[in-house]
Amino acid sequence: MQEKVSSLSIKHWADDDKPREKLFHKGKSVLSDAELIAILIGSGNREESAVELSKRILASVNNNLNELGKLSIKQLTQFKGIGEAKAISIIAALELGKRRGGEQAKSIVKITSSKVCFNILQPILGELPHEEFWIIYLNNANSILYKSQLSKGGITGTLVDVRLVMRQALEYGAVGLILAHNHPSGTLKPSQADKQITQKLKVAAQALDIKVLDHLIITEKDYFSFADESIL
Repeated sequence: MQEKVSSLSIKHWADDDKPREKLFHKGKSVLSDAELIAILIGSGNREESAVELSKRILASVNNNLNELGKLSIKQLTQFKGIGEAKAISIIAALELGKRRGGEQAKSIVKITSSKVCFNILQPILGELPHEEFWIIYLNNANSILYKSQLSKGGITGTLVDVRLVMRQALEYGAVGLILAHNHPSGTLKPSQADKQITQKLKVAAQALDIKVLDHLIITEKDYFSFADESIL
């Protein structure tokens, strides 16, 4: 029987096709997502190169890196050729990318639109499996004085302490507030409870001459702004 010659191993490829050499000589931007993941995992399995295995992993999440970042070690190790060490490398790399996005958002200190606010909060709230309620405290130039998690709850809702919000607003000398919470379900439609807590905080803030400027509902890829929709 003729011996089967494998051409799957990356080490047998031309240098221009090897992900590491490609990155070294041509730069990171020319590499596909699969090639970048292949660098992380280093090798594939007996039937697939690292790039082919990476393509299959990506295909399982519709080539969506955000969805890939949600996979657990157990889910990743279901792929032949991915052990715990490789799974951890993938998860760690994607988490670093997420944190990098958060660091970039931190450099934005002035709120000029709901979109700016979304860009700041999405890395914090966008992918959470549970609901959290956050407050951004602003000065009279709409620059951020402080932002904090007010409550953390189950997927059905959170508990909001109005007195705590007002106390913190006075402590930081805030003249404006932006409310925000996430909807893990992905829906952008505000619930009746969302509207009620918005009005409750608005009334309490007005008594202290503080304005509630907006309330954002955050999902992984989009947001809803009470101010933009004129329902504040």
